[in-house]
Amino acid sequence: MIAYLKGKLVFKDPTYVIIDINGIGYQVKISLQTYSKIKDEEQVMLLTFLHIKEDAHTLYGFKEEKEKRLFLNLISISGVGPNTGLMILSSLSSEELETAIVQEDFKTIQNVKGVGTKTAQRIVLELKDKVKKDSIADGGTSTAGFISNNNKIKEEALQALITLGFSKAIAEKNIATILKKNGSEISLEDLIKASLKST
Repeated sequence: MIAYLKGKLVFKDPTYVIIDINGIGYQVKISLQTYSKIKDEEQVMLLTFLHIKEDAHTLYGFKEEKEKRLFLNLISISGVGPNTGLMILSSLSSEELETAIVQEDFKTIQNVKGVGTKTAQRIVLELKDKVKKDSIADGGTSTAGFISNNNKIKEEALQALITLGFSKAIAEKNIATILKKNGSEISLEDLIKASLKST
């Protein structure tokens, strides 16, 4: 099992990164919250989880232990695969997800694309005690940097949403709606996050 990767960040996208370690490039799927924490770094260390299926070996990476733990908890639930787990952690921060689980607020979890009522209820039911036990207050939230170049943001957000399974038309519509509401002073992470919730 690959526990972590440490190396040079040669490519980064809101949905995956490529880390160069001694001339080998590892492609690692990431959530939006990990992206917002590493987007300005050149050297990076990601905690990883290797998911093995018959037709693919996929690496998932996390900047923080808490996010990785939540991801592993999520995928232990029947009906939640790694991609859905990543989608949940892209739509909600670790703190928001923990709060929703502890407060039995399955509606918040249900707002994530691809998560139905039954799955959201199952997540709350099965993870409530685990999350309460694991929940150790670690403060400090990262504020996303603003980028004023609107078109670049739009393109990157569109690419990320398509990668996450949205059709181009819906992704474009969501992005346009969010930009109209918030103006151009919005960061890439916030734009993707808001677009994920606006379906």
